[in-house]
Amino acid sequence: MTQPLFIYTPNILQEFPALRAGMIAARELPRLTPDAYAHITERFQAEQAIVKTRIGDTPLSEIPSLSAWRGAFRKFGVDPTQYRSAAESLLRRLTKKGDIPSINPLVDIGNLISIRYALPVAMISLDGIRPPLYARFATGDERFQDLGDGADETPATGEVVFAQTDGTVHARRWCWRQSVASAAGSDTRHLLVTIEAQHPDSDADVRNALTDMQTLLVEAYGITPQSALLGPGLGDMFAG
Repeated sequence: MTQPLFIYTPNILQEFPALRAGMIAARELPRLTPDAYAHITERFQAEQAIVKTRIGDTPLSEIPSLSAWRGAFRKFGVDPTQYRSAAESLLRRLTKKGDIPSINPLVDIGNLISIRYALPVAMISLDGIRPPLYARFATGDERFQDLGDGADETPATGEVVFAQTDGTVHARRWCWRQSVASAAGSDTRHLLVTIEAQHPDSDADVRNALTDMQTLLVEAYGITPQSALLGPGLGDMFAG
C-alpha cells in the first residue's frame, strides 16, 4: 500500500464540517531554467495587479473565504487579528504595501494561487520530513521550528497543526506559518501542496484553484502531479 502523505484526523473533520481541501503531490521536480523562473515571476506580478484592482477598498474581513478562516481560528482558540491565515497575510501585504516579493519559483506559484482565490496554500517540501502529516489538534508536547525566525517553539494545546507521527510540527495555527524543514525552495525535489477552504459553497473555489495549480506546475516543471479532494464526505487521506 502506498504510504499516505496527508491525513485529517476524525475530530478535525467533525469540528470543521465546511472544510474542503485540494491536495497535490509532485515528484522529481527538475531545477528550473532562469527563463522559466522569469516567466513565473512575470505571471505572479501580473496576478498581483489583477487582485489589487479586484479587491479595491473592500476590507479583507469581508471576503468570505478569509472571514471563514477567522472563524475557524477563533474556534480553536486563536485571535485571528493577532495571527492571520496565510492567505489573509499575503493579501494584507499586497493591499498595504503594494506588492508581494518574489521568494522562489514554488513559493511564487503558491502565492499566486493563494491571492487569486483568497485561500491558504501550503507548498510543503517532502525532502526533509517524514510523512504522513496529520492535521490534528496539538497536545502541547510537539516541536516546531519557525520559518520566520528559526525559533524552536511548542504549539499551544488545542491549536490545529500539521504534525509527523513523532510530534514534529510543520504548520502552526493550521495555515499561519510553516516550519523551516517543510519550506519549499528552488532545490525541492518532492512537493506536497495543500489548498484549503472553510467558507460555504467552497467546492468550486477549491476545485478551480487545484486545476490552476496543476496547470502552473505542469507548465513550469513539465511533470504530472497527482491530486485529490479531501474533507467531510470526500475522504480524509491523500496518498499521492
